[in-house]
Amino acid sequence: MALKLYNTLGRKKQEFKPIKKGQAGIYSCGPTVYWFQHIGNLRSYIFSDVLKRVLKYNGYKIKHVMNITDVGHLTSDADEGEDKIEKAAAKEGKTAEEIANYYWKIFREDFKKLNIIEPDIWCKATEHIKEQIELIKKLEKKGYTYKTSDGIYFDTSKLKDYGKLAKLKIEKLKAGARIDIGEKKNKTDFALWKFSEKPGERQQEWPAFGKIGFPGWHIECSAMSMKYLGETIDIHTGGEDHISIHHTNEIAQSESATGKKFVNYWLHGAFLTSKGEKVSKSKGGLYTISELEKQNFLALSYRYLCLTAHYKTQLEFSLETLENAQNSYKRLKNIISEIKNDKKTNEKYLKEFEKAINNDLDMPKALQILWKLIRDEKAVGKINTIKKIDSVFGLDLLKKEEIKIPAEIKKLVDEREKARKNKDWKKADEIRDKIKELGYMISDTNEGPKITKLL
Repeated sequence: MALKLYNTLGRKKQEFKPIKKGQAGIYSCGPTVYWFQHIGNLRSYIFSDVLKRVLKYNGYKIKHVMNITDVGHLTSDADEGEDKIEKAAAKEGKTAEEIANYYWKIFREDFKKLNIIEPDIWCKATEHIKEQIELIKKLEKKGYTYKTSDGIYFDTSKLKDYGKLAKLKIEKLKAGARIDIGEKKNKTDFALWKFSEKPGERQQEWPAFGKIGFPGWHIECSAMSMKYLGETIDIHTGGEDHISIHHTNEIAQSESATGKKFVNYWLHGAFLTSKGEKVSKSKGGLYTISELEKQNFLALSYRYLCLTAHYKTQLEFSLETLENAQNSYKRLKNIISEIKNDKKTNEKYLKEFEKAINNDLDMPKALQILWKLIRDEKAVGKINTIKKIDSVFGLDLLKKEEIKIPAEIKKLVDEREKARKNKDWKKADEIRDKIKELGYMISDTNEGPKITKLL
């Protein structure tokens, strides 16, 4: 079955047809590294990881690029406010580079915990200033920019199809504009380059366009994606909050510079919600993976939870839903651990699975198929089939967990073995019940007693 993906540009599922046969270039909007990434942010990266795994499953060779925003992302989408990195550096008494590298390191650790495959190329905005300046100059020559006292702006009125990704109604936006847009010609115009208010005070600034300044947030993604993936990209991913501004502006500046289509397939992940609202600092429901681990949750239990909802569907989060997901995940692993490998593959279930994942990454359906497989008493080839399925899920389903048995439990097991040898079955049963009360189960096998932790 051909892989079909929902393209935000056009609002419909389309068969994936790469630019180069057998290859897929992916650009994912990465983090602004001024603070820890919360689980809402990380849902977006689990989604792009699943996409990448599905493409690999289908035999595509992947080139995945992700940016690291370490300059230029202001606290307001309206090109106003402080630079998030500079603000964090001042607050923590560190250099901007120290801030960026520290939070990027934590981000990569979260990737490892969640089994997210790292991109082939990480690219920092600060290491591609030259490319960003060159792209802005290209736009200048083509007449798409204008200069104000605080920067170089992109003139959105020069484009007939500005806002096509988000289906923005520009006339309505103009009619409803009751805010001071300053020196901007149009409400939707955006900064390509910002001039420093007080040159020399910022940690990160460069000479360009006759003044000292720094890049706007949007320009980095266009410059870096085109450097590593070419002027037209197969797939661009990100959160649904990027559609109306960031990705819309990426399209505007990229297509104006090259005269070519920027991205063939735009894929967007939906929000993680808490109490019906987007998970955010202001609304609450905000956790990092490390904070959840301190509450005895496994990072992969959160990944499992994300797989229970389609990437385009908002996922309601609570500690209760995560606990339910963790119980299901542990139960799944426990059942799989008892299955013997007959070294066969179940083509019937594998075809069902492939149909689900190739239908716009339908992970909830794919999970149902996995549960159906393991519960099917007549099914053969379970282990090999689970191995292939888990290459997409990334849940370590066949990884043997080392259970640390407390000394108290070990002592009770020894006592029970002695009772069994003495044929004191009553005492042996009493000890087994006590072990169960303490959260463990003992099974008698030919190799001796086997201890498993109860959920």
